[in-house]
Parts: sequence; C-alpha cells; structure tokens
Amino acid sequence: MAAHVYGVDLGTSNIKMFSLANNGIINQKNVIAIKNRSEIFSYGDPAFQMYEKAPENIKVSFPIKFGVIADIQNMEILFNCFYKEINGGKAVTGADFCIAVPTDITEVEKRAFYDVIMDAKVKSKKISVIEKPIADAVGVGIDVNSPNGHLLVNIGADTTEITVISLGGIVLSKLIKVGGNKLDEAICSVIRRKFNLIIGSRSAEIVKKELADAVNGDENEVCMAYGRNIVTGLPNAREITGALVHEGISDLLHQIVENIKVILERTPPELTADIYNRGIYLTGGSAAIRNLDVLIKQETGLEVNVADEPSESVIRGISDILSSEELVKLTYIPREKEYD
Repeated sequence: MAAHVYGVDLGTSNIKMFSLANNGIINQKNVIAIKNRSEIFSYGDPAFQMYEKAPENIKVSFPIKFGVIADIQNMEILFNCFYKEINGGKAVTGADFCIAVPTDITEVEKRAFYDVIMDAKVKSKKISVIEKPIADAVGVGIDVNSPNGHLLVNIGADTTEITVISLGGIVLSKLIKVGGNKLDEAICSVIRRKFNLIIGSRSAEIVKKELADAVNGDENEVCMAYGRNIVTGLPNAREITGALVHEGISDLLHQIVENIKVILERTPPELTADIYNRGIYLTGGSAAIRNLDVLIKQETGLEVNVADEPSESVIRGISDILSSEELVKLTYIPREKEYD
C-alpha cells in the first residue's frame, strides 16, 4: 500500500476527501467563487456563504449538476484546493487515488470523474474507481461480497440513486433527478404561492431542515422565512408551518418511493427475499428528513435502516475499502477503450 492514498467522493452539494495516512476526512460544500472571471476568490463552505449574495463580478457556482460534472475546469481547481488542504497545505505528488462514480450514468460522464484527478496538478501514481453504491454499502456496514441482496437508496442534492447489490456488484440501478435541491425548490414554490413571498434556495434549505417531515406536517411547528414580497417588491418575513412544508415536498417524496417500488418489482425473487429480511438502507444528505424511513416503510412494508452519518457513508466506505486488502479488490482501473 502506498504511503499516500486518498479517497474522493465528488457530490453535487459536497466534496468529500479521505487520507489514509492520517484517517482524516474533509467534507465541505462543492462550491467555488471566481472573481473577475479568473481569480479564485473562495471555495468550499466559505464560498457557499456567498451563494445568492455575491456581486456581479463574483460568480459562485457548483461544478457538478445532477450527479455529473458540468464544469470540469472549476472541478479540477476545487480538487486541487481541497487536496492541498487535506495535506496541511503541502503539495504531495505521486499519490494513489480511489474515486467514487455513480452507476447509472454514461461512460463519458464517468470518464470526467477520472479526468479530474488525471488532469489535476497532483501527478497521480494510480487512479482507481469504485462504483458509488458499492462504497455506500461498505460505509453502512454491509458485507458486499456476500451472495445476499441489499437495496440502497442514496438521496443526494440533485439525484436519488436506487441500487440492488449482490456479490460485490450492481444487479439493478436507477438514477432519478429528485433530491434535496428539488425539495428546496418545492418549498420556495409553495411559499411563493401561499404568501406571495420569494425566498432564496439557502433560506428554503434552512426551512427544510427545521420543518420537513415526510409523514405529517405540524401546524404548530413554525419558523420564519425572509424574502421579497412579489406585490410590493419590499423585504418581508412570514411564519412558515410544518404543514405547509409537508404540502410542498410530499409529491416529490412519493416520487422517490414509487421508484423504489419499480426497482423492487424488477428484482429477482431470491434477492427480494434477502431484501425483505434485511430491509432498505437509506443514505445521502436528504436521508435526514424526519420520518422519511417511516414513509418508505408504510409504502413498501419493508424495514428501513438509516445510516448514522448518511451524507458521509460513501467516503467512509471508501476509507474502509482502502484499508482492507480484501475490499480493495472491488476497485478497478478503467481502460481507455471503456471510454472510447
């Protein structure tokens, strides 16, 4: 095992990086702020604080959209910044990397994840790839090499990946464009419709974290939302109830549940029996929504296991894989012809 080995999970909302040398994990917003089109003004969590607040000469952007890299140049810059940060400001070269890639995307889109590290200024020694659902499964404590079937539902920022795994491989996988950001948009929409109040996506995320409930909306549970009144054009604030938030996000959550049912219908009977006995594993940042596990159990009749740190299950899985001689065999080095 090389002295410098790193795991990388490039998410739509957050970038996670692991160093085998010190077992350290970086988990920050996957955001970059560029000033005057060329100067790196800020990145990560500090850049996210500028989102929807920056002046015209500072562009704040997310390089990844819907689980795939939309801006590879800025993604490379961000990778270099975080790589330097996890090494205490040092420029370490000749390291090995393992990067997680979504399953249900094209080979060209997968290649972009690989190219971020290949083209970065780190002079990598070896770059291997792990399917994200496999790393996810390892991160929640599943024995992925067993012949048993497991169903994982990873609800991220822009996408939800629903996967059945067995014997260290992907049996079925489905990626849908519903995630935390869609829920934020739905909250913005319902508040605008109800109160003629326009709020930003960051404010909607705060409301979601405080009030979102997948099963019930409590009229007595409230928080304040601040924005601009459509009619007067002036700043305004309204009291938002849990019931209103539930009304806004309910359809999207049921859309996720319906897609889980679609995967279950397509799963071979023997694997279905395993899933029935072990339940569904729920990961991803939006898995933290209150009673989401209860909703899925009500609709499918299956037990739901929620990861302890759902947003970090993939990177923790990569850390376990890189630390194990047996599990590291699950990674692979892509060949050029796979991406032609």
